[in-house]
Amino acid sequence: MKNRIIPIFSWVVVAWTCKVFLSSLPYKFSGHPDTQHIFGTIGVWMQETINPGLGQWFVGHGAVAVGIFELTASLLLLSPIAFWAVKKLNLVKNVPSRALIHTLGGLLSAGVMAGAMFFHLVTPLGIEVLHNGISDGGSLFYAAVSIFILGLISATLNGAIVRRQYN
Repeated sequence: MKNRIIPIFSWVVVAWTCKVFLSSLPYKFSGHPDTQHIFGTIGVWMQETINPGLGQWFVGHGAVAVGIFELTASLLLLSPIAFWAVKKLNLVKNVPSRALIHTLGGLLSAGVMAGAMFFHLVTPLGIEVLHNGISDGGSLFYAAVSIFILGLISATLNGAIVRRQYN
């Protein structure tokens, strides 16, 4: 049973991460008004504090860029399912281990959410996003924190498995 705890935990983290990432993609890729507000707020802050050109780019393209990273992380985290299927069908003999993929996916997910947390804490966006007088109650920030922490824990635990496999 002990050998199954980390994989089960890892798949629970993957399910949560992919639920959050994939459910946000329609908003990021469609230019939804809430998304425009979030990335516009950050972009204007970037224009005023970092670089006008970078901020302008972020206003126009930041949501899609972040969405691409979230989609990539989700596909990476879910790819062990496809690898398992092609191995079971005897189409290939060697596939990357689930632990290796979940280590990399956990790090990528945590990295993306580190950026989200930074922008919530440092910019006028804030922990509690207000748009048109409606608050998200901090749900976006807390989801980012949870994925950041769980991604790091999953990467650490799975990374230990990978190190044991190669030693």
